[in-house]
Amino acid sequence: MQQLSSILSRFSEPETLKMAKLGRELRAKGIDVIDLSLGEPDFDTPQHIKDAAKKAIDDNYSHYTPVAGYADLREAICTKFKRDNNLDYKPENIVASTGAKQSLANAILALVDEGEEVIIPTPYWVTYSELVKIAKGKVVEVHTTLESGFKVTPAQFEAAITPKTKVFLFFIAMQSVWRSL
Repeated sequence: MQQLSSILSRFSEPETLKMAKLGRELRAKGIDVIDLSLGEPDFDTPQHIKDAAKKAIDDNYSHYTPVAGYADLREAICTKFKRDNNLDYKPENIVASTGAKQSLANAILALVDEGEEVIIPTPYWVTYSELVKIAKGKVVEVHTTLESGFKVTPAQFEAAITPKTKVFLFFIAMQSVWRSL
């Protein structure tokens, strides 16, 4: 009998999946639930994106993409950031992936070695600490509050840094990007 990798013993079932299952069970019982489990958009895919996806299939965009995503998509993201957020990025600064968790897993596994620390402000998505555990890293939580607007102060950040610090994981809401491309 083949045994599974020891990596699996370093983390448990994702809390997001447990919460999604609980939400489905409660809804099945007729309970009104606000589901914050999976991080899915609260809207359906816009029609112009559905149409573009269908056209892409017809145009044989059915092969592996470049790792960072197609250049024209990354350029469109840069244009959106400039137009809507006054942010200047170049396509080489953008990665279009299948999801944030996969990109974060790739980055953490590429950067973090056993015992190295990853600073994560709280609250954070439950999976992020599990990704650090897979890499055998150590999570260093920096606690934020509603009163601080969930922002880390420079003093908190400096206090969290040690010689073992390798990564500071912080997040901005990106859900609206695909709505407006």
